[in-house]
Amino acid sequence: MIRLLIFGLGYTAARIAARVRAGGGVVEATGRAGTLDFDDAAAVGGAMVRATHILSSVPPGDHDDPVLERYGDAFGGRWLGYLSSTGVYGDAGGAWVDEGAPIVGRRANRNAADAAWLARDARVFRLPGIYGPGRSPLDRVASGSAHRTGMPAQVFSRVHVDDIASGVTAGFAAPAGAYNLADDLPANQDDVAVYAARLLGLPPPPLVALADLSPAARAFYGENRRVANGRARRVLGWRPAYPDYRFGLRALSAMTSPTIASPAPAPASVDQR
Repeated sequence: MIRLLIFGLGYTAARIAARVRAGGGVVEATGRAGTLDFDDAAAVGGAMVRATHILSSVPPGDHDDPVLERYGDAFGGRWLGYLSSTGVYGDAGGAWVDEGAPIVGRRANRNAADAAWLARDARVFRLPGIYGPGRSPLDRVASGSAHRTGMPAQVFSRVHVDDIASGVTAGFAAPAGAYNLADDLPANQDDVAVYAARLLGLPPPPLVALADLSPAARAFYGENRRVANGRARRVLGWRPAYPDYRFGLRALSAMTSPTIASPAPAPASVDQR
């Protein structure tokens, strides 16, 4: 039986926990939604003794990874997993990147944490933009916070949160190493926002000049890459249930508004790999 200890039971890790429990496993976790206090070394130590698998979704600190720094020496030979980011690849000018691409991301602490978990023989799941129930372009469009930038050449990858959960659990039987969990269709952010608006029967979000965005948003739009998921398919036997944003957004819209009709195909400008 899987006994999973999760460091950082947030949005994505909670979906992984639910999948493990549905399969008959047991989950203990730190974080606001968990039952363990990260700083209670005795309680966390006891959970590690009971655990067969350990997964961290805790982001790195300014200078180190807090989970490895505090508890890494007690992991023993247990299965290890880490939720990383495809941001470690940096800007690829719109080219495809796989797990062999250089780690040149602009955040040195994130790159270092990714490498540190790999050095511990972890399964490092590199994730692009995550969306799912309550956190999707549909929600941003409905709230009025979505926008377009008019940058058709800028693309990025994304993944439905439930496809992350299926990929991580598939990784329970997989060798250590890095795995990109991304959908099959990297796409321009404007196309995604327009499609979400059409599903909701709303006009396209407004165009916003890049100079008017926050520094963090400008940095996001400064990176342009397509993330390949071939290794996860080959080694994990993983297939995304939502192979592109249209499948995912239609499913999410049906959860809240089942009468919405399926719209016409996405604009031809979307990459059709």
